[in-house]
Amino acid sequence: MHVNTYHIHIQGLVQGVGFRPYIYRLAHQFKLKGWVENRNNGVHIELNATHHQLNDFIGAVTDQAPTAASIFAIEHRVVKSQNFSVFKIIKSKNKSDEITEVSPDIGVCDDCLKDLKTQAHRFNYPFINCTNCGPRFTIIKDLPYDREKTSMQAFEMCEKCRVEYENVLDRRFHAQPVACNNCGPTYQLIKADQIINEFDDIITHVCALLEQGEIVAIKGMGGYHLACDAQNENTVAQLRKIKNRDGKPFAVMFRDLESASNFVEINDLEKQVLTSWRKPIVLLKDKKKLAHGVSVGFSTSGAMLPYMPFHYLLFEKLKLPVIVLTSGNISDEPIIIDNRVAVDVFSPKISAVVSYNRDIHNRTDDSVSFVCNHKIRMIRRSRSYAPSPVRLNFKVEGIFAAGAELVNCFCIGKENQAILSQHIGDLKNLETLEFYTESVERFQRLFRMKPELVVHDLHPDYLSTRFANEMGTKTLAVQHHHAHIASCMAEHQLDEKVIGIALDGVGLGDDGHIWGGEFMLCDFADYKRITHFEYIQMPGGDKATKNPWRMAVSYLKKYFGDTYQAWGLEFLKSIPDIEHEMVNNMIDKNINCPLTSSTGRLFDAVAALTNICTTASFHAEAPMRLEAAIDNQITDHYEFEIQKEIKLQKMFEGIVNDLTNGISKGVISAKFHNTIINVIFAAVSMIRKSSGLNKVVLSGGSFQNRYLLEKTEKLLSKAGFLVFSQEKIPANDGGLALGQIAIAAKKRALKNNN
Repeated sequence: MHVNTYHIHIQGLVQGVGFRPYIYRLAHQFKLKGWVENRNNGVHIELNATHHQLNDFIGAVTDQAPTAASIFAIEHRVVKSQNFSVFKIIKSKNKSDEITEVSPDIGVCDDCLKDLKTQAHRFNYPFINCTNCGPRFTIIKDLPYDREKTSMQAFEMCEKCRVEYENVLDRRFHAQPVACNNCGPTYQLIKADQIINEFDDIITHVCALLEQGEIVAIKGMGGYHLACDAQNENTVAQLRKIKNRDGKPFAVMFRDLESASNFVEINDLEKQVLTSWRKPIVLLKDKKKLAHGVSVGFSTSGAMLPYMPFHYLLFEKLKLPVIVLTSGNISDEPIIIDNRVAVDVFSPKISAVVSYNRDIHNRTDDSVSFVCNHKIRMIRRSRSYAPSPVRLNFKVEGIFAAGAELVNCFCIGKENQAILSQHIGDLKNLETLEFYTESVERFQRLFRMKPELVVHDLHPDYLSTRFANEMGTKTLAVQHHHAHIASCMAEHQLDEKVIGIALDGVGLGDDGHIWGGEFMLCDFADYKRITHFEYIQMPGGDKATKNPWRMAVSYLKKYFGDTYQAWGLEFLKSIPDIEHEMVNNMIDKNINCPLTSSTGRLFDAVAALTNICTTASFHAEAPMRLEAAIDNQITDHYEFEIQKEIKLQKMFEGIVNDLTNGISKGVISAKFHNTIINVIFAAVSMIRKSSGLNKVVLSGGSFQNRYLLEKTEKLLSKAGFLVFSQEKIPANDGGLALGQIAIAAKKRALKNNN
């Protein structure tokens, strides 16, 4: 048969995941000659083959790719005939501004864990890695992904590591972070009175401290963690004081799956996520309680398993089955990555700081997920997920999306790839803004992106909006809830008119009011608001988000006037009279009482009215506690009306009656949630009848409520709707930039075509 020389171009996540040695071994298996090379825009291969051999080879490339690899496209063409004598790997080239995917960080693999106990030069080496695992995004400075362009540049390989690195048949061939006990990074433990450099002694000390109820800072893959015994009430309480964090739950790390199953319920899909190479935090239902201060009254725990060699070596000697492992930061500031800063900040407050001498170039928090309706849902997309792109069926080249104010992620466009940043956090202080600014600059440099169009939220006072307007290029403002719907559409590659439901806490509307309970007809280019939760005064503006009782008072005054004050409602007994009177006056005189249709503020009101949460110590605490209180046996709901707005007076009358009659909080919470689900169903059914549309898109932070999402999806699907909700991208504001970039791309395309 006739032999041609073929050029093959593979795009996707194909760098930093052992792809070239895999191609090399595959070529030898098929007895093919030629070469394989990394370039900015993917992996390139040239080889001599018959048409039949080529098809078999490409089929094998797809079917047997490394675990962390993700192939988006394979293209091939016949090129000028070459006479190859062998198959080889050639040095990476930087050819253009096109880019390939940058690998996220990968949890240590089983093969490396075996080597940890069998390779003499890597015995108990806490930075063991290979082409299938280890740090990637957190150490990369530039492309192509080669050692000199990572923070491993400072460590010269010893002869043994060099032999492995250069042996194409070795699992560590071109594993850029490859190192061993003789040549690689090292750990150090710093205590008030001593510095320990011997690794075995470090582990022994950390175990002793944790078992004695002490708190230790430990440098992780993308930043520092604070660790302590998750079953020690006093220690966990002390950790809360150090972090200045009253109520937000802490993440925990279990020794292994067996230990985890003693404390939390784990179904098959949750097990799959927990043990995957990404190793995110997974929200799981409690079976056996940890210290009260871990989850502070919630019935779930954010659980993860070891993903660094250090974690495995720690649990080998540690007598505890589970530890708190929470981000090493002070509340609302970015996770700390600098060794000196960690010592300065943590040493006066805790027992020891464990650091290492390899720099973290790109900080990443642990990713957070949960499972609902047999699908994995992201809450925080960071370590092991960022910066993998979302592939779109339209061009987003040159567009920068600034994201929102809370749980910020930004997004840059390359060709048809929307590349979301790691989790940045709430843009409310200088430290987080500096992290944001630094990360934007790094993404632009790393991915060869120069913004031609900058898109931002409609709200003029967001720091992300101000940043966007100072970038010195053409800008576009996008309405917050349109962006939420567009984010979900982009994830599922929907490019058509849909029924969009955006339920969340806050977003500036076209009419100058604060939106958050929106039912729309929309596509990427435009939207029409069909109905929404009726407007309610929000006394004190943002202060109402931290004091849910203000929203309860606002709803009570709207529907019942001042008569509610004589009812002896329990939640008001904890509110100082002077504050209650002040809020009443603000509402009466309409002083600093912006109007809102927010679902979040509605949940706040009911959480306060039932006395479940009157004051919030962290974002969305009241809705979360209201959800946690649900009595799952209850199917009843309250009455409501849908006119131009969704009227809720009858619902509040029902809640007040139930409270007066001594009905439990769990029943009231269930009936309230069921009411919202029925509101959604009624509104969507009404819109389908008038529009003929059948695809429903759900987005916004309120859909991170597992009960609300699960029941809504099932009810709509049963009625024949095609329902789309967010999975790989957060439904909260962490996914907003994806919607912004999709809307901007569509508007730009329409403008260019006119």
